[in-house]
Amino acid sequence: MYRSFAFLCLLVIAIVLPAEQPNPTRPLITGISHMTLFADDLEQSQHFYASVVGWTQVPTGKPQSGVRFYANHAQYIELISPPTKGLADRLVSIGFSTSDAESMRRFLAGNGVPVPPAVAVDHLGDKSFLVHDPEGHSIEFTQPGPDAPKEDKTANPVSIHINHAGFVVRDRAALDHFFKDILGFHLYWQGGSGPGHTDWVMMQVPEGTDWLEYMLYLPINPSRRELSGAIHFSPGVVTIADLQKSLKQNGWVSTLNEQPLLGVDAKWQFDLADPDGTRVEFMEFKPVKDPCCSPYTGPQPSTTQSW
Repeated sequence: MYRSFAFLCLLVIAIVLPAEQPNPTRPLITGISHMTLFADDLEQSQHFYASVVGWTQVPTGKPQSGVRFYANHAQYIELISPPTKGLADRLVSIGFSTSDAESMRRFLAGNGVPVPPAVAVDHLGDKSFLVHDPEGHSIEFTQPGPDAPKEDKTANPVSIHINHAGFVVRDRAALDHFFKDILGFHLYWQGGSGPGHTDWVMMQVPEGTDWLEYMLYLPINPSRRELSGAIHFSPGVVTIADLQKSLKQNGWVSTLNEQPLLGVDAKWQFDLADPDGTRVEFMEFKPVKDPCCSPYTGPQPSTTQSW
């Protein structure tokens, strides 16, 4: 009788107390999905991104006015109207592609990151949700949907792969905890403008070649010009020479005597500014020599994205 009673008590406890749930596994993070920016003059921006850069233009599908410019079926720059014109900081969010948005939402919640109660689904079927990193940047995770936009066959895209996006960072350790310790990003390269300086830190996604760049060098109260150079994105190209030919074919005319620059990361780049001043850092996929400051620790990007 005693054994039967003890067994019954254990059975009741097992029914009442739920089994301990293990932390969910992180789904894949495969690359940059998008970057959303405020734009004061959408008409001028449309000319730059659709005509000069040659990317496919698609409405955002959001209540506020805006437009997306797709470099390929899964990567785009999104521009929306700001609450007031002339903002110094025009970064709205940076997005990363994931294999499963809902699993990513649960994974982050299991690691103590505040998340929304559910993922959202947009007009193209993309599933996404927004969180904030330790410095308050809006970070979006997007699972591409079944209705990817159709390529504009009349366009002449000068790049079909966004390599990276960069933003201002103050506390590297805090950002590393979020991106490296929780999300699995790894250091791809770091360097600076002089000995003993670390001004740029590239954190590569765990299952791809794209990266997020910490811009560590800005003063406490940066000007709009300084922010415009730091908050940037980088379309990848095979060679800067081919890029310049394509830009000219699309009607681009140099007004500032722009010149190619070999960065300390040993990759050639060519900087343009969109109509709001945001830096568009066209960068060759491959380095031409060993980089300064530290070696690369991950694979180099290529024209892997396509329609």
